[in-house]
Amino acid sequence: MKYDFTTYYDRHNMDAIAIDAPDMTEGFGADYFGKAKLREGFDRIPMWVADMNFPTVPTIPEAMIERAKHPLYGYFMPRDEYFDEIIKWQETRNGVTGLTKECIGYENGVLGGVISALDVICSRGDKVLLHSPTYVGFTGSLTNNGYDMVLSELKKDEEGIWRMDFEDMEKKLRDGKIHAAVMCNPHNPTGRVWEKWELEKAYELFKKYDVYVVSDEIWSDIILKGNKHIPLQMVNEDAKNRTFAVYAPSKTFNLAGLVGSYHIVYNSWWRDRQDKQQSLSHYNSMNVLSMHALIGAYKPEGYEWVDELCEVLTGNVDYAYNMIQEKFKGVKVSRPQGTYMLFLDCEEWCKEHGKTIDEVQIAGLEVGVLWQDGRPFHGEYGIRMNLALPFEKVKEAFERLDKYVFTA
Repeated sequence: MKYDFTTYYDRHNMDAIAIDAPDMTEGFGADYFGKAKLREGFDRIPMWVADMNFPTVPTIPEAMIERAKHPLYGYFMPRDEYFDEIIKWQETRNGVTGLTKECIGYENGVLGGVISALDVICSRGDKVLLHSPTYVGFTGSLTNNGYDMVLSELKKDEEGIWRMDFEDMEKKLRDGKIHAAVMCNPHNPTGRVWEKWELEKAYELFKKYDVYVVSDEIWSDIILKGNKHIPLQMVNEDAKNRTFAVYAPSKTFNLAGLVGSYHIVYNSWWRDRQDKQQSLSHYNSMNVLSMHALIGAYKPEGYEWVDELCEVLTGNVDYAYNMIQEKFKGVKVSRPQGTYMLFLDCEEWCKEHGKTIDEVQIAGLEVGVLWQDGRPFHGEYGIRMNLALPFEKVKEAFERLDKYVFTA
């Protein structure tokens, strides 16, 4: 491969939540990681918070360093190049046509964009439809901002693939008089990459019940072999005008610490009100270095890097899925089609072995596998795992789970 996906970087004292949070006595993750004491002889393998342990494409630091050489960092306007690169990226990666600069707007973060979009189309206290399992960030942000989450559970089909329950969705839209939905495309934490027919069927319901859709598409570049991302706004013309979509280079290129996302809105009514809503806080403004980071990310090298990344992640997912199927009897998992997250269901294993999900999670933490409690994602016996590490580290983590947790 042209780029480095095998070196495991030491991130201690480099401000990384994934590594440093488990040592905190209070704050982010302290309650969870504080339950377990690391056994002697084990190091920690970060497999929880959704960032990657790969060095990003070199054109990103090159672009930021080049801009940082100029010693003035005052007020600025986004370059046309920023919008041009987004338009080209969306056209090349996702087949988007007809996207213009006017349809693109800056967001400090995807979750902030989701909330400001809901604030345009809803009143506080309104019901909003989401799927379950549910990204924990949605739970926190919607609840904190006074929205009433109504969950429609995804169901696994006979092949173990997570599917939308359209009958349940319709019942909840109709009975709850719901006119707003938040979609996750691809879906976090299950890793589903929605197919065209599924999205068309969902939008039949959204049109029937006059539902506006906010779509989190931050994972749209991380698509595993054999799958294809379909932007919700490309489903049909109605979906294009009914949907507010939020994207970012942060998940794709591991840039969350730089801050910077963007939305795409074709509906001029929504777009104008979105601009007004965002202006009210006087807080949603672009960082000059994050702008240059996006421009650096969306260079030709970035396209190559993402292709290689997805190949590496496909290999990691295949290994982890097969290991679970062969070794961890009673642990259920659906093979992700996108993202780099696994969502384990340990209910059968726990009941067969007389263990609680807390005991399972602690056993993993004690041997340095820093995985994530799945209950905040509405998985009663769930564990979420991040596979965006060099393969040797993924292999080491699963060998520990095999020896010390699931077959101990």
